[in-house]
Amino acid sequence: MQPAGSSCMLQLDPHSLPASFEARDGRADGGVRHIEINRERVTVRRAVGGIRMAINVRVSEFLGIACRETNDGRALVLVHNDPSLSVPLLVTSDELQLDLAWQMWGDLFALPQIEDETDDAREPAPRRRRRNIIKDRRPKFLVRRKTGRTATERPVHRGEREIIARH
Repeated sequence: MQPAGSSCMLQLDPHSLPASFEARDGRADGGVRHIEINRERVTVRRAVGGIRMAINVRVSEFLGIACRETNDGRALVLVHNDPSLSVPLLVTSDELQLDLAWQMWGDLFALPQIEDETDDAREPAPRRRRRNIIKDRRPKFLVRRKTGRTATERPVHRGEREIIARH
């Protein structure tokens, strides 16, 4: 287990599962989340805004295992669609150890090895504009209503007594 903020390199052995350790999490209270890994699922425990939560994710729901550059060297990461659920497996500067671990974790979880995609940061698609005939039409609920008529002159009754109801 690697304490948060420790200068020790993270090194999990894929053959000694289940494993439990702590990892940094910028959004969690205290900046730490607790991770438990076994062969079928990963459990991430953290507190955000004072609310404690435990998230169970099946290993088959992860995209694969990626190798990424970090400040401490290179890291193997179990990658999920939601970046807050991605889990670090190994941090090292030894290329041989990294390649062996990458292969072992991939074989153990039956997940593909993913090349680092952080360099190809995708930009959001441009916002679509509506350039069609429909935009100038009346809304559907207004189509059902009759359009207003011009005010015709109302009859004026001259010389008649007006009746007003009182109490």
